[in-house]
Amino acid sequence: MHISKPNLIKLDEIVNIDIEVIGNDSRRQSIKKAIDEGRCIVVKDNNSIVGFLIYDTHFFECSFISLVIVKPTERRKRYATSLIEHFISIAPTKKIFSSTNQSNKRMQKVFKANGFKQSGFIENLDEGDPEIIYFRKV
Repeated sequence: MHISKPNLIKLDEIVNIDIEVIGNDSRRQSIKKAIDEGRCIVVKDNNSIVGFLIYDTHFFECSFISLVIVKPTERRKRYATSLIEHFISIAPTKKIFSSTNQSNKRMQKVFKANGFKQSGFIENLDEGDPEIIYFRKV
């Protein structure tokens, strides 16, 4: 397992993982921008990208993990945890936030296992499925 910042040569490989998860390439431009700005990290196994994390610092000047995506065939192998642990070690701010839908029990477990605490809810993003905000201090 190896974690690094990708370059644009890896854009298609990263976007293809996102397509596997959400079924389309609607986030291609935001992924490209994150790579360009150095806000994307990837985890590789056997020289293939198996997951990625994207963050920014626009959430009240705190770090916010906006995406943690792992190939469906590679889940439950600690890749998401490895990405989060690495990000915690390089986070540009002392506070890290993230979120997931209330229906996403798998991601809630990942956040809890990595020391994140619930910090609130946002209603009305996805109808009938509130967003749970998570927080961790570095």
